[in-house]
Amino acid sequence: MKPNTGIADDHRQSVANLLNILLADEFVLYVKTRNAHWNVTGSGFSELHLFFQSQYEQLDEVIDEVAERVRMIGHFAAASLGDYTGLTNLTEDKADFSKQETLVRGLLDDHETIIRLLRADIARTAEEYRDLGTSDFLTGLMERHEKMAWMLRAYLS
Repeated sequence: MKPNTGIADDHRQSVANLLNILLADEFVLYVKTRNAHWNVTGSGFSELHLFFQSQYEQLDEVIDEVAERVRMIGHFAAASLGDYTGLTNLTEDKADFSKQETLVRGLLDDHETIIRLLRADIARTAEEYRDLGTSDFLTGLMERHEKMAWMLRAYLS
């Protein structure tokens, strides 16, 4: 049964498409952060290992929330690696795990990419699709990414 919440069907479809792209971005960033957690090396290993764990745990929650938002508006969440690689805006480069600064910088760049995309999606969902609930949801996600980016940026300072 489709939702009857005052958002046009075509707008709900457009929002679901937008959210599935975000879901793919979040999943790719999650995998990259897990990869950093598992494979970081060097003198700051213990600190970074725990730091990356904290970040991937936050991303795990975000992934679930984005997928559930897609379901709330009456569509199905992308849920395969093929879907994610086809939808994501992020790239998955081979990381050099012995260069901690490069590893952190790559994750920071991805968070900032997601933040920029979220800023555009917040306005689009509110103004074009008239979905203030999703716009508010995306604002909360942007704030979470801003905090994670701040933590990564602080490491590089």
